[in-house]
Amino acid sequence: MVEDIKVAYVFPGQESIQIGMGLDLFVHYNSAREVFEEVDRTLGFPLSRLCFEGPEEDLAQTPNAQAAVLMVDIACLRAAEEATDRTLPPPALVAGHGAGEYAALVAASVMKLDDAVRLVRERGRLMNEAGRRKPGGMLTILDVDKDIVEGICVTTGVEISNVNAPDNIVISGDETRLLKAKRLAQVKGAKRMVPVKVSGGFYSSLMEPALEGMINAVSQFKYETPSVQIVSNVTAQPMTSLEAIKEELISQIAHGIKWQQSIETMLARGITTFFEVGPGNTLTKYIKSISPGALTFNISNAETTNEIVKWRRGGI
Repeated sequence: MVEDIKVAYVFPGQESIQIGMGLDLFVHYNSAREVFEEVDRTLGFPLSRLCFEGPEEDLAQTPNAQAAVLMVDIACLRAAEEATDRTLPPPALVAGHGAGEYAALVAASVMKLDDAVRLVRERGRLMNEAGRRKPGGMLTILDVDKDIVEGICVTTGVEISNVNAPDNIVISGDETRLLKAKRLAQVKGAKRMVPVKVSGGFYSSLMEPALEGMINAVSQFKYETPSVQIVSNVTAQPMTSLEAIKEELISQIAHGIKWQQSIETMLARGITTFFEVGPGNTLTKYIKSISPGALTFNISNAETTNEIVKWRRGGI
């Protein structure tokens, strides 16, 4: 029965942005439209139009991309709540991947949406600036064991920045070291490697120039006790205090995201069903790789929101 499941909400980050995201929700759901309008008012420019129409190069700019994915994540959540007459199963845990962690904060009532979007846009600005001060990039290595990737990192001086799934690990470093790491990965048997389209070596020590600014930015906002526990990107464990949450927001940008371990933590705590709330299905793919038996649903557009409604009615 639906009532017997134990649910987690997971929110995608910057890797999931795409032109057109959220447009059909804006058209069909008043609650989603209110999210887009609130964010546009908060930022003083039409970020929603950038999501719907592009141009892609403007949407992909780090401050815009991180604010945009937060906006669409929350629009997806509000649309699903509206469509199900607020009978969406409440989460036992929530988590967000990278910038998606800010959507988790909003979902857990730690931050109001307007504050969260201001903070995540400043985060994006600081990370972009750090990328100029310490240039670097990110590379996804597919279908290679983590132990092998760790050895590549030791040899070449790059860092693991995301462990997304057993077959999906991301490294960060400067251009020279990334090239050496790519060549060594090929020698070690890597068949597929994909550059990540970002403006720096995110989630690594290359982001350390942004830490002072994040300390200042995080201190400017008000936080409330979470209504549901949030699983940390940095430790892969639930955060139990506001101080831990604030420390997470600061340190997260310069530390690797332990997404696989976060999902394993949730599974160990009895989660049976994951709702990926936001554009695309990137996190669903990771979850299925980590735990093929986990039940997953996407809430990413009007069509998938309707599927949730059918599921609540027992139709699928």
